[in-house]
Amino acid sequence: MTKTDPETRAGTRGFFVVFLALQLAMMMSTMDTTIVATALPSITHDLGGTASIAWVVSSYLLGQVATMSLYGRVSDIYGRKRVLLFAIGLFVVASMACGAAQTMPQLVVARLIQGMGAGGLGVLGMAITGDLVPPRQLGRWLGYQGAIFAVSAVIGPLIGGLFVDHLSWRWAFYVNIPLAIIATTLIVTKLHVPYRRIPHSIDFVGSGLMTASLAALVVLTTTGGKDFEWISWEIVLLALAVVGFGALFLRRERVAREPFIPLRLFDSPMFRIVSALNFASGLLFLGGIFFLPVFFQEVAGVDATDSGLLLAPLMAGTALATLYIGKRVERNGKYRKWPILGSVIAGVGVALLAMLTLDTPVLVASALGGVLGVGVGLIFQPSILAIQNGVEKEDLGLGTSTALLARQLGGTVGTPLLGAVLAAGLPTHGATAADFASALPWVFIVAAPMSLVALFFALRLPERPLREVAHFTLGEALP
Repeated sequence: MTKTDPETRAGTRGFFVVFLALQLAMMMSTMDTTIVATALPSITHDLGGTASIAWVVSSYLLGQVATMSLYGRVSDIYGRKRVLLFAIGLFVVASMACGAAQTMPQLVVARLIQGMGAGGLGVLGMAITGDLVPPRQLGRWLGYQGAIFAVSAVIGPLIGGLFVDHLSWRWAFYVNIPLAIIATTLIVTKLHVPYRRIPHSIDFVGSGLMTASLAALVVLTTTGGKDFEWISWEIVLLALAVVGFGALFLRRERVAREPFIPLRLFDSPMFRIVSALNFASGLLFLGGIFFLPVFFQEVAGVDATDSGLLLAPLMAGTALATLYIGKRVERNGKYRKWPILGSVIAGVGVALLAMLTLDTPVLVASALGGVLGVGVGLIFQPSILAIQNGVEKEDLGLGTSTALLARQLGGTVGTPLLGAVLAAGLPTHGATAADFASALPWVFIVAAPMSLVALFFALRLPERPLREVAHFTLGEALP
């Protein structure tokens, strides 16, 4: 940032207000997932449709995955502020529709639209932060962001439990309204990020083909082994759709005058490595979030609320790791060693979790989750920092969204597959705590090679000098 504009530098009051607004927007998406998970039993009791309950989560994920890259690309062309305001508006309107739903199909459709809004909240929040903060300082702010993410993920189940016990499950959605109002007010009044209207068109054909391939992938991984057998014609058709639409997307991007995702980005080793790192670390992270509670609840007999609290070390480990390395990177400008160290620590954490037994104390299991969290945190933050430092300004939104999409897909693909591993080790009916204790370690054994994948790519991550000047300052004017 320029020395002539001291009031707009990162760390000043003006920037802090904008950063807070961006975090409020991102918190809505983070808390929504965990709050709704707590409220699902009450939703089923009220609306019925037990067979469709998984789609309350899956439809949201489908909308999110389908739109993440689109938000990044559109914001590169039309400016991030207006696109972020659209995403917040879509998210909160859909939240009201979710709260007002009278049937399960209505709720599933509203959740799909809500996910389409959520797809832009994290992507644009990180992209705007990347616009305003030089990469040399960015690590510290991504660390603060990670801490806020951890807090919101932990308090989500607690808030959801309070709503269910004392108000209604509908407030799990209505709670987004005041947060959206505050975030929107601050963004409208305080965020004045410039943009040039770039005279480009959006490749909607390419976008549609990519969305179709991702949608088929989400449906395949969320229905396989549950609604459909893994060996069934429905799964085969979905797999063919993933491959077919994916191939058509690549063909379209090679010939499109202005491709949706320029394939030149994949010529960059940085882009390929960061995408692979985020996929592997996303699988490990969400694997811990989904399967540690299985140990707490099914093996140790802990209730859902306490299980959420026992996840706090995993989330805190991630947050503290991002805070620590943010300050270190700002001090010395070096980021490459942290994903290498993180991959090793995450591997140790997963290996230790694979040793859980029926007699393992819950506090020990919770602490082991913290080891995994520290490892993942050391990967998450530098990978985003590396991509935002390595892409051109006009590709920052797309680069950020693609890295986050890879992280989301890691969890989306990995979690159902790990769930299938768990299910394969359990009896069809009447599984006991001992059965879960016997089957659960295999989940972490199967996940462990992903830490080696992360290490493989982390060792190849280029170390580039970090820019010390931001793309924009708040209130800067462009011709």
